[in-house]
Amino acid sequence: MIGFLIWIVLFVLCWPLALIALLMYPIIWLLTLPFRLIGISVEAIFELLRAILFLPARILGGKPR
Repeated sequence: MIGFLIWIVLFVLCWPLALIALLMYPIIWLLTLPFRLIGISVEAIFELLRAILFLPARILGGKPR
């Protein structure tokens, strides 16, 4: 919601810049998509390793966080 309000203010004050931002947003989103997918994958790998390392403690009755 705050992003939309900022865009409206930008559109009122400097409409060419607002239109360029509106047109460039999908292109930038597509360019950053692979980096987000890599981040999700790395996070999943670390969570898997964490689960494997803490499995013996959970089996022996350790308290989860």
